[in-house]
Amino acid sequence: MKYVPWSQDAARILLATLRDEEGPVLMALQLMQSEFGYVDKAAVELIANFFNKSRADVHGVLTFYHDLRTTPPTEHVIALCVAEACQAVGSRDLEQVVKEKFGDEVQNAYCFGNCALGPAVMVDGKLIGRANLKKISAARL
Repeated sequence: MKYVPWSQDAARILLATLRDEEGPVLMALQLMQSEFGYVDKAAVELIANFFNKSRADVHGVLTFYHDLRTTPPTEHVIALCVAEACQAVGSRDLEQVVKEKFGDEVQNAYCFGNCALGPAVMVDGKLIGRANLKKISAARL
């Protein structure tokens, strides 16, 4: 995925699109991540000031949602479901193998709604059912 480099000016333009929304903090954080690939530390204060919220309010939302990133993404992002249904069919074992091979690209996720085809993995936004190392490796190409 290609992202725009982080800048305060670009972030302000994005925030302006949410000016009239109710409860805009989560939408602003999601928009930042969608545009830049992650939520830069400077975005917390920028969002707080823009929407007249405390930095603590924005930080609380940012840290509550597991899908929000505070560091730039790696070239590939592998999200592996570790919810109960996928654990029951081996996602924790797969997690160890995948983390050994791909390291920082791997992050845990909680349910893609593909429980019948677990373990489920999302590679660069593409859902893979009955995932294994071979399927994940092929999806990264």
